[in-house]
Amino acid sequence: MRMLINVPETVVADALRGMAAAHPELTVDVERRLVVRRDAPVAGRVALVSGGGSGHEPLHAGFVGPGMLAAACPGEVFTSPVPDQMVRAAAAVDSGEGVLFVVKNYTGDVLNFEMAAELAEEEGIRVQRVLVNDDVAVTDSLYTAGRRGTGATLFVEKIAGAAAEEGAPLDHVAAVARRVNEGSGSFGVALSPCTTPAKGSPTFELPAGELELGVGIHGEPGRERRPMMTSGEIADFAVHAVLDDLEPRGPVIALVNGMGATPLLELYGFNAEVQRVLGERGVPVARTLVGNYVTALDMAGCSVTLCAVDEELLRLWDAPVSTPALRWGR
Repeated sequence: MRMLINVPETVVADALRGMAAAHPELTVDVERRLVVRRDAPVAGRVALVSGGGSGHEPLHAGFVGPGMLAAACPGEVFTSPVPDQMVRAAAAVDSGEGVLFVVKNYTGDVLNFEMAAELAEEEGIRVQRVLVNDDVAVTDSLYTAGRRGTGATLFVEKIAGAAAEEGAPLDHVAAVARRVNEGSGSFGVALSPCTTPAKGSPTFELPAGELELGVGIHGEPGRERRPMMTSGEIADFAVHAVLDDLEPRGPVIALVNGMGATPLLELYGFNAEVQRVLGERGVPVARTLVGNYVTALDMAGCSVTLCAVDEELLRLWDAPVSTPALRWGR
């Protein structure tokens, strides 16, 4: 195992200490595992809180800041945060206007955020939850009842976060988040397995010369394995899988996301193929984002997420945002 770490037991704490040093605009509680925008709570504003296992950076802590999340709760690597983290986060950011929990559809996350919502409400905090379940590849996969939550999490956090920043009430912010999720679809491809620090070896077997179509962000099995394909062939398979499920009637935002170990040279080349397929299907692309945003440690591969947008959702996407990983308009 060759990793830039001290010991596996301190990987998350070490990363949070480094994040605190790099981003003084955030309040990072290393011991309690919380990342909060420093100006929280913001008077008159709904607060978005999300979280999940570490190893998917910049999701979620990298999306904390004006125009996106008010707080994030990092768990251990590929392990859900605990309810106490979420309750503390909600208390730290609630201005009295309520808190929206953004939850990826993995069993541990769902159960812990549900428990946290009940505990927070007992403390007088109004909470709504939005479940992100955008992965069109498989249903009822490992660790998941129903579809997995993947790349659309970024769209939900950005667009709903912009609505909250504008002062929209909790019901409206939650409704926007649900519209984004319902209008989104994702499909992931693995070219190599990932390695967790604790295990020190690949989390699944992927023979040389093969790829996994429809892989999950923890390495969960996808639809099928095939011999290595070209970028264009992968784009054909992935984009058609999303479009056949989503069937957008208007423009989309496209996210071409790296899984952690794929260089931008390859991702931009893959994006060219994604745009080709969308053009062939007659789907207009309003905006495109390329990079590593919802990763799986050191997995080589990529995912495609498409989000159908109208004028309101596109305006909210374009609204200013200032976080460590996403920043424009300020």
